[in-house]
Parts: sequence; C-alpha cells; structure tokens
Amino acid sequence: MIKLKKVHYKTKARTAVTFVLLRLLVALLAATVFLAPPTRLLAQQFAQTQVAGKAIATEDNAIRPFRVHVPQEAIVDLRRRIAATRWSDKETVADQSQGVQLATMKELVRYWGTKYDWRKAEAKLNALPQFITNIDGLNIHFIHVRSKNSNALPLLVTHGWPGSVFEQLKIIGPLTDPTAYGGRPEDAFDLVIPSIPGYGFSGKPTDTGWDSDRIARAWAELMKRLDYTRYVAQGGDWGSPISSAMARQAPTGLLGIHINLSATIPPEVASVLAGGGPAPEGLSEKERAAFNSLDTLNKKKRAYAVVMGTRPQTVGYGLTDSPTGLAAWMLGHPGFAQWTYSGGDSQKSPTKDEVLDDITLYWLTNSAVSSARLYWENNTSILNAAAQKTADISLPVAITVFPEEVYRAPETWARRAYPNLSYFHEADKGGHFAAWEQPQLFSEEIRAAFRSLR
Repeated sequence: MIKLKKVHYKTKARTAVTFVLLRLLVALLAATVFLAPPTRLLAQQFAQTQVAGKAIATEDNAIRPFRVHVPQEAIVDLRRRIAATRWSDKETVADQSQGVQLATMKELVRYWGTKYDWRKAEAKLNALPQFITNIDGLNIHFIHVRSKNSNALPLLVTHGWPGSVFEQLKIIGPLTDPTAYGGRPEDAFDLVIPSIPGYGFSGKPTDTGWDSDRIARAWAELMKRLDYTRYVAQGGDWGSPISSAMARQAPTGLLGIHINLSATIPPEVASVLAGGGPAPEGLSEKERAAFNSLDTLNKKKRAYAVVMGTRPQTVGYGLTDSPTGLAAWMLGHPGFAQWTYSGGDSQKSPTKDEVLDDITLYWLTNSAVSSARLYWENNTSILNAAAQKTADISLPVAITVFPEEVYRAPETWARRAYPNLSYFHEADKGGHFAAWEQPQLFSEEIRAAFRSLR
C-alpha cells in the first residue's frame, strides 16, 4: 500500500494543483491494475527480464549473474491446467506405434500435477554459476563452472530439442573434477553450457536467421568474452550441427569438436532414403543396419520434425496452451523411446523428476514455439553429410556412437564424411540423451576424445 503524506496548502491555487495531481495518481494506479500483464504472461517473461531481481541491460557486452525464481502464481497456474486436462481416447494398439500411450501419460501427468516440485529444479540450477550476456541482440543464458585445475581445458557443450541445460548437469562433476570420478587431474575441463536461443532462459529471436551457423558465431563470441583462447566444443542433437558449424567456421581458439549424433549419411544413400526406396547394393552389415534405422526414422518416427520444420507456429498454439499436450509432444521424440517413464525402474536415468524438470522448463519459459522454430530455420537433414557440409571441416572431429541413438553411424560413413576424424568409438550403452542417461560413460568419452588436443 502507498501511504500518502498529508500536506496543507495555503492557497486555492495549490489546492487545485493538489486535486489535479491526486486525480492523475488515481488514474496511474488504475492503469497499473488493469493494464498489467496477466500472471501467465509475467511467468513467461521472467527469465528474459530479471537477473538477480534487476532488469537486464541488453546493449553491451557485460556478463551478468543470473538466478532462477519462477513466480508461485505460474506454478499454481500450471497445476490448474494439468488438473483440467481433457483426455483423448485410448490408443487402439498395444504398443507405442500410435504415439505415447494414454496410461503412460495419465500416470506421468497425475504425478506432475500433484507431487512434482519445480523448486528442487530451481535449486539445482541456482547451485551453479549462471550468467546472461547479450550477443547479436539476444540475451544468452549459460552455466559456467570452472575446474579447480588451472590447466583445465575449456569445453562448450550444446544441448538440443527436446533437451535443455538440464541434460548436462550430471557431467559437470566428472568433467570439472575428474579425480573424484575415476579420472586424472590432467583430464579436467572448464564447462560452458549455454541455452540455445529460443530455449530455456535465453532470449527468443524476434527475427529470422537464427540457424546453426548464426548460433555457432554467437558461441564463438561467448567463448571470446570469457577470455578463452583455447577451447573445444561438444554437442548432440541440435548441438551436433551447431558444433559442426563452429568447426567449419574455425574461430580463433577452437581446437576441435566432439559430436554424438553425426552427419554421416552419404549422398547416394540420402537420395534413396528421401525417395523411400530399398537399401542400395553393396552396403556392409553395419551400413545396412544404419540404413534400416534411418528408413524407419524417416517413415515412422520423425513427423514431429517435419511439422516443426514447416509449421512451428501452428503446432505451437496447442503446445503453449496445454501442459499435457506439450509433455506428450516432447515425449514423442524417438530419443525417449527406451525411457521407462512409467516409473517401473526407479534407477533409470534420467528419472521421472528429471524429465519433468526439462518439460516444466519449456512450459514456464513458454518455449514451445520459439524452440520449434529452430527446425524451421534449419530445414535440412542434420544427419546428411552433404547438407551439413562436413567435407569443409578441417579441424579435428571426434565421434561417439551410442547404441540406442536414432541410428548407429558406421565408421566407414564417418571417415568418408569427416576428412579429419580424430576419434571414433562405439559405446556399449546409452542413447540419444547420452549425457543425461550415462553421465559417467559420457564423461569418459569426452576425456578420451579431447586428450590429444590438450
């Protein structure tokens, strides 16, 4: 409440002035009440407008501390919308061939609306050094954890869709403090983990052109601002083409990259896949297995990418309005196919709460449309060697293939696609979200991949 001080004026003129001022004050207060954005809109905007309770200046190169705090009204609104879910009828098959099953969704959403605690997710993020800086007119959020080892190699790690910085939280310890996780002191990394533009706490582009090449240039500028003169980059999903674009551009200081979803499909195989034809003659056993996986992916599992690559605005209305719809859309990604989100395996990584951390982040930051536009901006195959111009990369490229990935890239294709392939290894477990699913194994792969570049 605003407490007004009573003042006695000596003249009629002053009384008139006071009357006018009071009317203006009342009008201003009324405008504040009736024109203020609704709670939902405030919740959507908080990440872009607040840093430690202060407004972000967006026109300089400063790096500012960032802390997450979602208004409680936004969490109440989320639970209300979850409780009001209008459910579809049950699928007519006994598997996931028609999409995420009704029983699975009901169980997860019930837990989400009654027991899940976003404040724990906030605490995990706020326990880490987080920052915001403006690059190319857009606020970029990132986590920056320095190793205690003064000789640590700086590593920039990029997530994808439907992931976020939550994917990388479990690798921070093993990579920054390797001796505590079975590694050697000389394997230490400084970690920089940014949120892709349009995702999480980064700003949302209001113009076109934020494709993987532009993001790669922004990442190079970020590392420059952090005063890193020698560093490496890593990425899976969208992080792979972004890291590959960095390697093509070869900014000063970048030594090499590691990717766990590589663009190895040869042109002649890509053309057959595009036409839906049978496997070409002369493929090896591993190449034929890769072809079959890719054929299934194209025909049955990548509808989400087609829709977001052509009509992100259209699909976004439903995802923005319904938290259950958003969760089902994200869980429909083939990377979640092996995840036991029914709760049958309490030790499965990521856990149910960790997956909900990721989904809730998309909801609270209203990122359904802004994240989907990345597909529209990059409407080419991220697995096609020619489309990703892999032959133009001269820097060292390291690749790890995880067995539950959307396809297992054959080494023959990888060596053909990347002229300077410095490391190739097939892991014995892990999938699309490898850093989330197998953080220790993933960390060991990163150490091995970059050991020769230190």
